[in-house]
Amino acid sequence: MKQLLIFVLSALLLFPAMAEENKKAMNRTTLCKQNYNTLFGGEALTGEGSDPEFMAILQKFIFGEVFAVGELDLKTRELITCTVLSVMQTLPQLKSHAAAALRVGVTPIELREAVYQCAPFIGFPKTLNAIAVINEVFKENEIVLPLEVQGTTTEANRYEKGLAIQKPLYGDEISLNLADVPGEMGENVSKFLTEYCFGDIYTRRGLDVQQRELLIYCILTTLEADSQLASHALGNIKLGTSKETLTTAVIQCLPYIGFPPAMKALNAIKNVGEESQSANVSKQLVRFSKITVDPERLDEYNAYLKEEIEASMRLEPGVLTLYATSERKNPNKVTILEIYADEAAYQNHIRTPHFQKYKQGTLEMVQSLELVDSDPLIPELKIK
Repeated sequence: MKQLLIFVLSALLLFPAMAEENKKAMNRTTLCKQNYNTLFGGEALTGEGSDPEFMAILQKFIFGEVFAVGELDLKTRELITCTVLSVMQTLPQLKSHAAAALRVGVTPIELREAVYQCAPFIGFPKTLNAIAVINEVFKENEIVLPLEVQGTTTEANRYEKGLAIQKPLYGDEISLNLADVPGEMGENVSKFLTEYCFGDIYTRRGLDVQQRELLIYCILTTLEADSQLASHALGNIKLGTSKETLTTAVIQCLPYIGFPPAMKALNAIKNVGEESQSANVSKQLVRFSKITVDPERLDEYNAYLKEEIEASMRLEPGVLTLYATSERKNPNKVTILEIYADEAAYQNHIRTPHFQKYKQGTLEMVQSLELVDSDPLIPELKIK
């Protein structure tokens, strides 16, 4: 009787722990099946095929655990996955995930841009392989090719536009590192990087600079580009991407690249930018622009404003926020929240061609303008 009592008490003590473990396992399995179905329209953990045991390990880990870490949406997760698979040239898997990306709302343009920007890091031949795969997926989904052109630079301004993005993020770091290349050809390489990587690629529509930098960190993580991880981690932070988001992105790469490359990238995130981040917050320029517009020309003004804001947010890393509102009862009274990385970013902004086009084009439409410089009450709080 005493032994039976001990057994019963032991079982009661163990039952909550066992129940919790079973709950976790069930949650992992349920989440795996839900995510898999959402992405691929099929059923996970079927037990079929020649290696069902390994597929169960893979599917539960990726779709039941990794997908539960952090706050990235499914679109961003699939853009990251397609980027990593393009870099690794695992083309059969890229085809499956390209279709999954479209299924969860990634646009054809966004997917193509994610693949295009691999070129400066993996070269043209591998990028062409990846483009061929996603084009095959587009055709299978009756998406008409070629897609709409997204380039924004000309032969005359690609260096200028590239430098406008590169310099606030990386300063003169690259040209200084290449200064002592034999034959003074480092200057050529530095120019190529500014014109091609930043001018031809970063300025394209479809993805903004912040999205591009996040995906590029995943490219560098996959390539184990140790010497560039720290600077690009800091570049992401300067653009307003949190360390938590960057960490989640690396963890999304982990099942495809393995632990060693992911650990290097996580260490780079952990060790970078603490002093720079706090300093950058204190240097930010925050302003409210209060504008009264001629009511008869409001639609015309709003078209200019939309074009200017979209170009500024896409092309200028130093422009952190431009958020325009109008009063509900007086729609010609417009207020714009403007946040710049610092005074230099603001001065650069007002010299850009897109701002000058807006300024000159709306000069006769604006009846009054009041600029109110402001201080954030909680400077460390980010605008989501």
